[in-house]
Amino acid sequence: MTTTISASAERELERRAKHKLAVLRHVEEVSGSVAATCRYYGISRQAYYKWLKRYESEGFEGLKDRSSAPHHSPTAMWAALPVTWAPSRILTWRASR
Repeated sequence: MTTTISASAERELERRAKHKLAVLRHVEEVSGSVAATCRYYGISRQAYYKWLKRYESEGFEGLKDRSSAPHHSPTAMWAALPVTWAPSRILTWRASR
């Protein structure tokens, strides 16, 4: 399933990724202290290290926001099943019980 996003949404993703890259560079080039940089930008050290790990493994693309939707949705199966019983049949079945 491919999703298309608007140009403004794409720009927003780029802006957020650039902000994350700026935080990573601030530690390297300015402060040298992860804790001080995180306090300055108002982020947690866990978030910083998560961004750093993703940047080291995937580059700039790793800094883009990711979907928080689950990979699998067990209840989605029911929506995909064809409807074989019409409402009148269901009512007849319930009445016989």
